[in-house]
Amino acid sequence: MNLDNSAIKQSSPVLSSGSRGRTGLWWGLLGVAAFSLTVPLTRVAVAGLNPVFVGSGRAVVAAVLAIAALALTRQRLPHGVQWARLGLVAAGIVVGFPMLTSLALAEMPAARAAVVIGLLPAATAVVTVWRTGERPSLGFWVSAGLGGAAAVVFALLQGGAPGGAAGLEWPDLLLFGAVLLAALGYAEGGLLARELGAWQTVSWALAVALPVMLAITLTAVPLAVGVVGWQQWAAFGYLAVVSMFLGFFAWYRGLAQGPMATVSQVQLVQPVLSIVWAALLLGEVITLPVALGGLAVILCAGFAVRSRLRGGRTAIASRGRLGARGRIRH
Repeated sequence: MNLDNSAIKQSSPVLSSGSRGRTGLWWGLLGVAAFSLTVPLTRVAVAGLNPVFVGSGRAVVAAVLAIAALALTRQRLPHGVQWARLGLVAAGIVVGFPMLTSLALAEMPAARAAVVIGLLPAATAVVTVWRTGERPSLGFWVSAGLGGAAAVVFALLQGGAPGGAAGLEWPDLLLFGAVLLAALGYAEGGLLARELGAWQTVSWALAVALPVMLAITLTAVPLAVGVVGWQQWAAFGYLAVVSMFLGFFAWYRGLAQGPMATVSQVQLVQPVLSIVWAALLLGEVITLPVALGGLAVILCAGFAVRSRLRGGRTAIASRGRLGARGRIRH
């Protein structure tokens, strides 16, 4: 029987969205724990390495590992529209988020960046709603909107030159762009992982983006590699192997096993962990505005995800009641 038969692919997904109970939550938590070091370690890496090199080079290293894993395990090629969907995943998590955050963190503290990136769970929920055609409650949209507003207000109050007027700066705009692209990559990757498998999805996305990222890396190779300390190279190594590769094994497996909306709640702890890491590893002071801004964004994101969950369960229950009435009439 031909393994490329589309009917087989549709009826036999690699990962079932309802399997193994709470296992998806634990996989999601493991992925978030790995990702929580991304912001502070990016700040470490760009202190000695070209930010463009950090953003693209880590994708190149991860792509080499991914291609080796795909070849050794003899994974079947994606088919048809899956390639286009992998392109969306690659644009979000391989190209967009690493590049934009690396550029932004060359100009701002890690703790401040973590607050803006704290908007990511709500953004992922919004993209997932759009992608799956769900109709969540009004509370979901209000909470998501408030979360975005809280992040913008925080960035406005923190921006501006010392002693000058507050306002958005280009690093803030880069972070908002990174959040939108990552949300797209997370949502599409979580859905695609149910068809291709968790680690296979991120591996194929890395392979798709390799030509572009390699070209960018070659133009951004630091001229004075000898002056870069071991701390910068160690941080770069973590970003390449864990943040860009191994972390997604756990994260996409969690999203695929799902329910995706439930697992996405785990991501609410990521900005908290990132701020703590920034304090411990970088000695950054957690100011009151950072703490309050982070709390506001996290609470709004949490309400958005929970509102979507409640709305989803209500819709499922309503469909079930309608179906039952229909069966009775027949």
